[in-house]
Amino acid sequence: MSGHDPTPGGAVTAPSQITPDRLADRDVLRALAAEPLVGLAAGRALLMQLAHPAVARGVAEHSDFAERPLARLFGTLDFLLIVTFGTPEQVARIAAKVRGIHTTVRGEDYSGNDPDLQLWVNATLIDSALHVYEHVMRGGEPGLAEAYYRQARVVAEVLGCPLETQPPDLAAFRAYMADTLAALEVTGTAREVADAVLWPRRLRVLAPALAVFRLLTAALLPDELRGQFGLPWTPARRRTAGALLRTARLGHRLTPAWLRRPPEPLLVRLATFRVDRTLSARRARRRAA
Repeated sequence: MSGHDPTPGGAVTAPSQITPDRLADRDVLRALAAEPLVGLAAGRALLMQLAHPAVARGVAEHSDFAERPLARLFGTLDFLLIVTFGTPEQVARIAAKVRGIHTTVRGEDYSGNDPDLQLWVNATLIDSALHVYEHVMRGGEPGLAEAYYRQARVVAEVLGCPLETQPPDLAAFRAYMADTLAALEVTGTAREVADAVLWPRRLRVLAPALAVFRLLTAALLPDELRGQFGLPWTPARRRTAGALLRTARLGHRLTPAWLRRPPEPLLVRLATFRVDRTLSARRARRRAA
């Protein structure tokens, strides 16, 4: 298994401290993360995370996914934005906050601070970004995927997954992903959480957008997981998804980078605001419990 165990319950190690020099080399990570098209794979990454039984149980037992079905998705994306674009001080603050939350996430055979689970969560984000780059954007810049992988490892490292325990290069990462996906089996808990995200009862006003979200998530998801999650996939849906992705790729190519990429400081401010609001609401719920 490329030296990594995809099963829950891996040993928990003390979080590593990220020095500013470890955050100095983020140019490729930032360049790809700033592309709006990468956001198309958000649902893909989330369902891949849930395919790990320990992650699915943690989300089901320690979040109000039924009431706030997209909270996990936006929480992960906000953390990723801050680690990618934030200053070392901003990264240190968000890391401390997230580690504090993860300390309370414990259950049978899983822990929020388990480096194996942190590795898997970040791996789904890396794999999804590269999938969009290679198959939707049709990017082929030599060495970009390798450089992106090497730089993106810092996201798991910030959470406490030591760099030396992560696959050392892109080839080893690809092997880790293939082995882990082959070993995973989507549980009923994972399908329950996924259904709450893909068919949220409280967001019916967003029905058209959610229909597109479901379709693109199914299109981008690995074949073996699409079937296990029970996502409908017919020739008509495949053609529709293909047309949407081709349109998105055309829009990407026709729109100048300065126009399609939001300002990085704005991304960090919005992400920080959402994280602080979520943490305040979480503290309020604990006091009321």
